[in-house]
Amino acid sequence: MKIWLDGGLQDIDSARVSVLDHGLTVGDGVFETVKAVGGRPFALTRHLDRLTLSARGLGLPEPDLDEVRRACSAVLEAEPVALGRLRITYTGGLSPLGSDRGDHGPTLVVALGETARRADSTAAITVPWTRNERGALTGLKTTSYAENVVALARAHEQGATEALFANTVGQLCEGTGSNVFVVLDGEIHTPPVASGCLAGITRALVVEWTGARETDLPLDVLDRADEVFLTSSLRDVQSVHRVDARELSATPGPVTAKAMRVFDERSGDDLDP
Repeated sequence: MKIWLDGGLQDIDSARVSVLDHGLTVGDGVFETVKAVGGRPFALTRHLDRLTLSARGLGLPEPDLDEVRRACSAVLEAEPVALGRLRITYTGGLSPLGSDRGDHGPTLVVALGETARRADSTAAITVPWTRNERGALTGLKTTSYAENVVALARAHEQGATEALFANTVGQLCEGTGSNVFVVLDGEIHTPPVASGCLAGITRALVVEWTGARETDLPLDVLDRADEVFLTSSLRDVQSVHRVDARELSATPGPVTAKAMRVFDERSGDDLDP
């Protein structure tokens, strides 16, 4: 495997980031996960726009997007895979121990891993922890991800692949790495970004392509929704057949199935929508 690290390709065995990198010591970094199809990234422009917004939100220097694009192209060319997870990581760089940043400049890493197409349907659970819709990191895709690690481990323990959070006022918010949609009386709804959820790339495309409504939803909407589905860069649109102990349809419901079909068609027609 080839890794792009600070200006060029390196072998995975020789690529090294300092143990004092701020992304490691205090989680001071941002990232994007991009789906790669046949050696080409999907929706890269949208991902890079969000990378910039996240970096700006953390007070990091804005990334050189030309370099990031070169890095993505180089890694994809070096490691051709049919379906891949392209990970862009951008951190505060070499810094003193503690929260203050150093003056060495940021670290850029781009790596690629092969993946498989997700199942059409999955199970999810709700967790007792909340998203803070008013936090300093709200809406930013940062490497401070331990909360998601803990919640996802809980999901795996219960035979699920995703954990869903409410926010501090009891509204449905998001998953550890996905956005959540519900179908009520034939209409698709998803929490607004004001709920504290990440403005997902796939989420935005599904809203645009299906006419889904952004709606404040109580967490218990999951107990009565006709259909539930998740979206993310690697899930695309994925039906949910179980939430906690509640069983839904074993196969995607009609509204979800249509959303899946529309997304597959539209994303296949344009790799950078």
